[in-house]
Amino acid sequence: MVDEYFVARQFTEKGGFTSGIEGPACDQYGNLYAVNFMRQHTIGKVTPDGEASVFIELPNGSIGNGIRFNDEGYMFIADYTNHNVLKVDMVTRGISVHGHASQMNQPNDIAIGKNGVIYASDPNWGESTGQIWRVDTDGVVTLLETDMGTTNGIEVSPDGKRLYVNESVQRNIWVYDLAGDGNIHNKRLLIQFSDFGMDGMRCDIEGNILVTRHGKGTVAKVSPAGNVVLEVKLEGVHCTNIAFGGSDGQTCYVTMADLGNVQVFRSDVPGRSWQLFKDWGLL
Repeated sequence: MVDEYFVARQFTEKGGFTSGIEGPACDQYGNLYAVNFMRQHTIGKVTPDGEASVFIELPNGSIGNGIRFNDEGYMFIADYTNHNVLKVDMVTRGISVHGHASQMNQPNDIAIGKNGVIYASDPNWGESTGQIWRVDTDGVVTLLETDMGTTNGIEVSPDGKRLYVNESVQRNIWVYDLAGDGNIHNKRLLIQFSDFGMDGMRCDIEGNILVTRHGKGTVAKVSPAGNVVLEVKLEGVHCTNIAFGGSDGQTCYVTMADLGNVQVFRSDVPGRSWQLFKDWGLL
């Protein structure tokens, strides 16, 4: 049977997650993780067959958003209520604070470089402003950019040379050159949308950016040159984030706030996260 690409269908039952469903990421075994399963403060685990359960409960009033994995298989979670990036041991399920900065508004989505360095978007929704932070592998937190719009989706390019950051309210996707020391420079506009918002985004291995169009109910595939190649129509309109997974890295999972579930579609090429697992020797 030939795959039908870019056609969405339901993956998990509606209402299984709260309206705060966010942060999808797959581990090297194909399990999907997303925040706020059944109730706030949780991380839900969904098997490749769609069986969902509570994986961990976050302590101290923490509420998660973006999730990523590193080369040692640790999970990292943007904890927006306590201004943290949390680290989870997937074997013991122990939770620790990897990085913290009280000057953060609310770390929202996170991206990770091949070297394990984490980049976090940091919106201030009330002021329609935002920042970008870097969290090094030793947990040191550095402010990279301020005085932005409402920074939200964030991703590193497959070659590790660019950092993409979007602004939900302003509808911009910016691209920076990413230096070897983790600093960013040469900011320029990749694309500006004329309507609706944006939330999470992830790259495929060819450098295309798949971005959730919040309020429109689509995932737009944007080329490295800044052109919309196609859009995937979803059920519901409040799509919050996207992750690549599956045995071949070509399955896309999309979190839906208005339906409280995950939808899925197939991509014609694998995601960058799958390539990272291969590069790290985890696949």
